Amino acid sequence: MSVLSVKTTTHKRTTKVTTRVSTSSSDASRDGRRKSSFIQLSERPAIAMAEAMKNDMIRKYSEMDIDELLSQLNESELEQLVGMVDPDDPLIPPSERCKNQTSKAPTGPLNRKKLLTYLEQYAKEQEDWPEFKPFEAGIKRGKIWQAPEVVKPKLAQDDIAVELDLDDESEKALQKATPAELVDFAAILGLHSMISQEQYHASIQNKGQLDGTTFESLVKASMPKPVPLLPDNATDTSKTAQKVYNDDDDIEELNWNNIRTAKREDFKTLFDGLKRNTNLKSLSLANVNLTDSTAEMLVEALKEYKTLKILNVESNYISGNMLKNIIEAALQNNVITEIRAANQRPSILGNKIEMEIARLVDENRSLLSIGLELAVADARVRISRKLQENRDRLRRVRVGQETE
Repeated sequence: MSVLSVKTTTHKRTTKVTTRVSTSSSDASRDGRRKSSFIQLSERPAIAMAEAMKNDMIRKYSEMDIDELLSQLNESELEQLVGMVDPDDPLIPPSERCKNQTSKAPTGPLNRKKLLTYLEQYAKEQEDWPEFKPFEAGIKRGKIWQAPEVVKPKLAQDDIAVELDLDDESEKALQKATPAELVDFAAILGLHSMISQEQYHASIQNKGQLDGTTFESLVKASMPKPVPLLPDNATDTSKTAQKVYNDDDDIEELNWNNIRTAKREDFKTLFDGLKRNTNLKSLSLANVNLTDSTAEMLVEALKEYKTLKILNVESNYISGNMLKNIIEAALQNNVITEIRAANQRPSILGNKIEMEIARLVDENRSLLSIGLELAVADARVRISRKLQENRDRLRRVRVGQETE
C-alpha cells in the first residue's frame, strides 16, 4: 500500500487530502478514478472561495461613488478607459463613441480649396492603367448580346388525342364551326384548361363568344363596373336620439353611420335613453368621430341596457383601453350577439388588451360574431373557439337538445 497526498493552494489556504491507494494490478483502473475524484473534491472549496471573493469585490465597488473611483485613476488609465467605449451604444454621444485617437499633431489649419487643388493635380500626374488593346472608334470588342431565339413548343409523341364519339351530323357541324363556336363548345364540355375564365362564364351565362375569339386569345382583366356612391345618411340625430330617450316602439334599429356632424348633446341624449329604453335592438355608430370622452357615456349605458343585440362602433377614435371597456360592458349581460369595433385610432391594441378581450369573450355565452383586428395569435384562436362553441350551443337550443 502507498499513500497519495494532493495539495491545492488558493489565496494562502492549503487543502490537503490524503488517501490510501492500492498498488495491485487488478485495481489500476479503479485507482485512476479515485485519484480524479479526490482531486475534484479538493478543488471545490478553492473554486467556491474564489467566487465568493469575486462577488465581495463586485459588491464593494458597486457601493462606491463613481467619481471617487475615477479620481484614483491616472491619466493613462483614464485614456484606456475612454477607448473601451462600445461604438454601437446609443446612450453615448457620437462624439464620444467615435473619438479621434490620432496622436499626430495637425500640420496647420484646413484649407479646402488648396486640398482640392492638390488632389486634382495629383490625379493628373498619375499614369493611366495599361490597356492591352488601344481604343479604336467603331470597333466592338467582347461578346455581343443577341436576343434568344423563341422556339415554339412541339407536341410530344406520347400525347393522347381526345376522341369524341359523334354522329355524322355533329361531325359535319363541328367541321363548319367557327373558332368562337368551338370555344363555346369546349366551355360546355367543361374543358377549363383550354379556355379563359371570361370565355367560360360567357358560355355558361349564354352570352355567346365575341367575334375573333380563339383558344389562343389573350386573357385580359375585365373592366370594373362603375358603382354609384352611396347617398349621405339623412338620419336626423336629434329626433332619433329623442325617440330612443322616449322609448318609442317604432324604433328598433338606429343607424348613425357616417354622420360626422353629430353633436355631443345628441350623443348624451342617446346614451341616457339607452339606460331606460326597452325596444332598441341594433345600434350603428360607425365613422361618427366617437372619442373616449363620448364613449365613456356609452359604457355606462351598456352596463344598464339589457336588450341590445348588435353594436357597431367601427372607424372611430377609440383607444385600446376604452375599447376593452365597451366590450366588457356589452358582454356582461349575456344578451348581445354581434360587436363590430375594427379600424380604430390605435392600429395595434397590444398583447395585454387583446388577451383581456379574449378572456371577456371566453366568459360570454351569447356572442356569435366580433369584428376586431387582433395581432396576437393566441387571442384569435381563443376567440374563434369560443364563438364556435356559442354557435353550436345555439344550434342545440334550436333543435331542442339543450335549454337556454
